[in-house]
Amino acid sequence: MPEESSPRKTPQNVPYQDLPHMVNADGQYLFCKYWKPAATPRGLVFVAHGAGEHCCRYDDLAQVLTGINLFVFAHDHVGHGQSEGDRMVVSDFHVFVRDSLQHIDLMKKDHPGLPVFLLGHSMGGAITILAACERPNDFSGLVLISPLVVASPEVATPIKVFAARVLNLVLPNLSLGAIDPNVVSRNKKEVESYATDPLVHHGGMKVSFVIQLMNAIAKIERSLPKLTLPILTLHGSPDKLCDIKGSYLLMDTAPSQDKALKVYDEAYHALHKELPEVTASVFKEILTWIDQKLSAAEKASHS
Repeated sequence: MPEESSPRKTPQNVPYQDLPHMVNADGQYLFCKYWKPAATPRGLVFVAHGAGEHCCRYDDLAQVLTGINLFVFAHDHVGHGQSEGDRMVVSDFHVFVRDSLQHIDLMKKDHPGLPVFLLGHSMGGAITILAACERPNDFSGLVLISPLVVASPEVATPIKVFAARVLNLVLPNLSLGAIDPNVVSRNKKEVESYATDPLVHHGGMKVSFVIQLMNAIAKIERSLPKLTLPILTLHGSPDKLCDIKGSYLLMDTAPSQDKALKVYDEAYHALHKELPEVTASVFKEILTWIDQKLSAAEKASHS
């Protein structure tokens, strides 16, 4: 008899058998997180986190959503948090989209007939937009917090884009500098929490990863005309990580008949981790919006 191989462990050395997890199509183990409401769930919400962070950073928002009986679920993307994979490396951006759809399918199987909402922040916004475009009839709504839709002008000048593509051929693992925690939020407590979180990737972004982000942006631009589901977008105007121009482009291009953009004039990138009054407003907007969609659907099914 072959010996039982040692159990698979997270990058933090915790056996996956002790944690909620799923195995993706490449055989990689992904850490999963579930926030279950006290009563029977009215709907499912899949949360896609941003580049370099992890899904447990959405705990506050998820708790609020369970308050209106939504079952919230998420996972750490490949190469992030407590999931397997080289840190912030992905062979193809579509892996993130594919894994998200796999997780959603697993949940839909357990909760047939429930409406499913997508919620994405930053790079997670790009993931959920592409997921919604791939399955145009599967979702009841899309909530985007500071989504990645266009490349930030400082980061992606034509010369830099060309240089990155050349570098990707010769030095794909070259680091292009880390995210500055001070541009994530104006809330000093949140900046500190981000900067000291051991599950956040504090190293630089590799050239190969930036190329995948650029591929995703190109794909989103081609896909926006397919976005017909209800969309709520929230964005801070001075966001240095994901240009608000992307959210304006989304509003102008997506043919959805039900779309709204709320702009926060002074707020930075992570609106769900901003100054208390901004975060409270963001939570309320999201809660009210999803609740209205659910109530309308419930009413229609009873009539």
